[in-house]
Amino acid sequence: MNIIAFVGAGIIGAVLSSVLKQYKPEFSIYITLITGMLMLGAAVSAVKPVIETVSGYLETAVPDSSYADVLVKSLAVCYITQMASDSCSDAGEKSIASKIELAGKFAIVILALPVFSRLMDVIKQLLQ
Repeated sequence: MNIIAFVGAGIIGAVLSSVLKQYKPEFSIYITLITGMLMLGAAVSAVKPVIETVSGYLETAVPDSSYADVLVKSLAVCYITQMASDSCSDAGEKSIASKIELAGKFAIVILALPVFSRLMDVIKQLLQ
């Protein structure tokens, strides 16, 4: 990922949004959303090889790779939730932003339930 291009795209999107906000405020949010989605897509595509490499290391080191899957999925939920929440906050919808954050937290707890279940099984075995 070329960080200069990434930062440049973010600055251009912010400037376009600010200029458009003066003339057509209702369209400014679209520029912000499109810029955010494009930047998120670029970041995800740039990080994908790193995630695949780390997943490969975890699969060879740990026989049960479901822990790595939970970690990667949780990170994805965090980033997507943060982007959506920030977009809603930028649009002035703080209440919706907080609901999105709450839904993201619930999604992470749901993703982690199998790990907690295995942990409880191990604790039960140790106590017997």
